[in-house]
Amino acid sequence: MHILNFSHPLTPDHIESITNQTQHPVEHIRDVRVHFDASQPFVPQLIDMLDGLAISSDQWQTQTWLIVLPSLNYIAAILLAELHGRLGHFPTIVRLRPVTDALVSSFEVGEIINLDSVRNTARMQR
Repeated sequence: MHILNFSHPLTPDHIESITNQTQHPVEHIRDVRVHFDASQPFVPQLIDMLDGLAISSDQWQTQTWLIVLPSLNYIAAILLAELHGRLGHFPTIVRLRPVTDALVSSFEVGEIINLDSVRNTARMQR
């Protein structure tokens, strides 16, 4: 499984939790710097960012991807739309949550969410 991390660096504990929850080993983690110019349109910036990863169409469609979304909602929404087009389906994402009662602010893996399953379930409820 390949992780594209558009957020803060993942710790060894995060990786262990992801492996345990998905039952798949993490083969590769790619940290992607997300820094957008707010005075410019976001869509072209996001496309340039993804194109800069040099991931081929075959890789997008045949490898197993897990996505850690960026925190800015606009960029996350555009990223999901663009990934849907490149993958052919919605990705599976990692939800990080604050550790309860931690002395120092820290985050843990809250859940793994298969967005394509969410979409398919929603389509059945019409």
